[in-house]
Amino acid sequence: MVNPLMNRKINRGINRVAKFILLFCFLVLAQWGNAQNKINGKKIYETRCLVCHQSDGGGVPNMNPPLDGATNVNGKDIARLVKIIRNGYDERVALDGMYYNNAMAANPDLKEDAIADVLTYIRTSWSNKAGVVTTSQVKAALLKNKAAKK
Repeated sequence: MVNPLMNRKINRGINRVAKFILLFCFLVLAQWGNAQNKINGKKIYETRCLVCHQSDGGGVPNMNPPLDGATNVNGKDIARLVKIIRNGYDERVALDGMYYNNAMAANPDLKEDAIADVLTYIRTSWSNKAGVVTTSQVKAALLKNKAAKK
């Protein structure tokens, strides 16, 4: 006959192992999802952004601002980045002490998940360590930008 106290210890041990395995699986799946977002974001960047912002994210002096190491890219204002991607930008840009004059085309056809993916790619590439942008953050930013227009 098995001691009831021993049964409780065994069950606790099994529960801990099961929780650890679930946590491990969740983390692996989350990382895989982030990797997929970054791969999709890179494809979008290469087709829509690379010509102006360059493969290294360095931009073109006095024309197109760099994305690598830029305070705006690494900052917390996701709504501003979403607005620029969706609506374009045609004003002179002051960024980190430099000025850039080239207009950026609007991307009204990009869906929320595509904007999240390209921002994730930009904010986690080169020397940038800003982190992932989620589709829900993009949706919230679009609502915020829409409300600001009124």
